Amino acid sequence: MTTTELIVSPNVRRRRRMPKLPATAIIGAVVLGLLALASVAGPWLLPYSAFDASFTPNLPPGGEHLLGTSGRGEDTLAQLLQGGRASLGIGLLVAAVTTVIGLVVGLTSAYFGGGVDGTLSVITNVFLVLPGLPLMVVLAAFLPAGPLTIVAVLSITGWAFGARLFRSQALSLRTRDFVAAAECAGVGRIRIMATSLLPNLSSVLAAFFVNQVVFAITAEASLEFLGLGDPQMVSWGTMLYWAQNNSSLLLGYWWQFVIPGLAIAITASSLVLINFAMDWASNPRLQAQEMLHRFLGSGLRSAALITPVSRTADAGKEGAR
Repeated sequence: MTTTELIVSPNVRRRRRMPKLPATAIIGAVVLGLLALASVAGPWLLPYSAFDASFTPNLPPGGEHLLGTSGRGEDTLAQLLQGGRASLGIGLLVAAVTTVIGLVVGLTSAYFGGGVDGTLSVITNVFLVLPGLPLMVVLAAFLPAGPLTIVAVLSITGWAFGARLFRSQALSLRTRDFVAAAECAGVGRIRIMATSLLPNLSSVLAAFFVNQVVFAITAEASLEFLGLGDPQMVSWGTMLYWAQNNSSLLLGYWWQFVIPGLAIAITASSLVLINFAMDWASNPRLQAQEMLHRFLGSGLRSAALITPVSRTADAGKEGAR
């Protein structure tokens, strides 16, 4: 039988190493880490409190107030750092709750099947077809204002897509040999889901969690901007809310809405970069492409530049000569 071997130069073999983490992951992690560190430690280090409204309103950035003051006389930098605690905390909490609910519903539906799958699928489909933003607005309008209400509203409206995603992934794993072997060995259903299905969903789980953090931060800011949150709480969304109430955009007080909006955009961008890196880390095809580009010494050259050589064909040509 004719065998075809892929001939690669020894220099290429010596350069082989594991793919490096993409620069996007490093950039995203550093930016997010700096934001989280500033939000946690900043309010303790600043000389001003985020709730101190004794300063002159609408001062531009500079001098004693590096980012200016708000329309009510609070220091904008102090509010930015204090608001980071609330916005990032709500984002992480909502992401954790929606991920856990979606994971439990998705795994249970996929593994048990039958009537359990049918019932959970109907419930999931109902939440999927409900319009998300109007439902959030209605729930937030009738529930008591506060951060826990926002967490509850975003959790109720944000888990269904994860349940559908995890169910589809778990269904592809349900028929694998290792699951059948565990069932034949008498392993319990809960243990099979925890030890056989869940580890194989880690990459999808991490990507969904990061996406939910982005969703929660932006949705919280939207609800606060519409006045459906607690206006006495300091978050990036309430900063936008008070900037709107004070007509900052019309009066030219740009720092009162640009700074919190920029904080939300930078946080979301850093999370998206981390999500791209997670996709790369969990996708063998992207890793192989990166390794090939490194071996060839160029990010634009393709595998077609490595020509397969058939030794039997070459031997036949030499014999003919």
